[in-house]
Amino acid sequence: MATAYNLEEHRAALTGHCYRMLGSAAEADDAVQETMVRAWRNLDRFEERASLRTWLYRIATRVCLDALTDESRRARPMELGPVGSVDDTLTTLPGSRWIEPIPDAHALPSDADPSELVVLRQSVRLAFVAALQHLPPRQRAVLLLTEVLGWSAAEVADSLDTSVAAVNSALQRARATLAAHDLTQGRAPLSDAQSTLLDRYVHAFERYDVDALTQLLHQDATLSMPPYALWLRGHEPIRDWLLGRGSGCRGSRLIPTSACGSPAFGQYRPSGPGGRHQPWALIVLELSGDRIAGMNSFLDTEALFPRFGLPLELAS
Repeated sequence: MATAYNLEEHRAALTGHCYRMLGSAAEADDAVQETMVRAWRNLDRFEERASLRTWLYRIATRVCLDALTDESRRARPMELGPVGSVDDTLTTLPGSRWIEPIPDAHALPSDADPSELVVLRQSVRLAFVAALQHLPPRQRAVLLLTEVLGWSAAEVADSLDTSVAAVNSALQRARATLAAHDLTQGRAPLSDAQSTLLDRYVHAFERYDVDALTQLLHQDATLSMPPYALWLRGHEPIRDWLLGRGSGCRGSRLIPTSACGSPAFGQYRPSGPGGRHQPWALIVLELSGDRIAGMNSFLDTEALFPRFGLPLELAS
């Protein structure tokens, strides 16, 4: 008989699934909590012909579908408007509009085997989660249950109370939609060259050597800063930003973490005399080969740093 402890063992796997469905770490936490409540209330209906995790995935999928509408869509700055310039006015959008980063430890189950972990890590990357937002909720569910979790069309049809034909049709449409998005970045684990790249990035950023930092970027690298709608592309605009309006980042310190299956850093800017540093951004990097393809600075540190277990101040 399943117990509350048995349910809790599956929290990370369910959180990753709900995050892929919803695009929000906070909403994923709420959805998992609701999943646990529904599961506990219905433990007497659990039939051990299926695994407990499979049963929980079914409940979690329904919780997410209940929370979503066809108009529900989170996005990244690159999807909401054209590339900007360093002179553009900074406009903010509410947090409910943005894809949120999630800690790897919250979304990737520790009991996954290596091959499964590769798929799960790819499925929480920012680009993939953003692409999923272009799918209607049921298409999103079908694609995740089949392509990420490896369910058969019959299992998905049973879970969603629909037909196998409807599942196959939804899957075909979902694949066609995703084919329009570039999802090739960061599929493999970090190579030795990429680990060296990250070391060079940290050293260049903390020295605020903008020339060295720019050399680490892909020619078409992007810089985004949610909740600001502005985003930049290319060496010269990013360099101009860092030396101009972004120059307050000089003297920053970086604390490594991981988010969305990608390398990430808590950024702390100098906060006055005494050598103390205050939270400024959670930086999530996207890598392409031996270059940085995307620098995503999420500025809602009040919500993000506690979620990532990052301190709220760094002493000298």
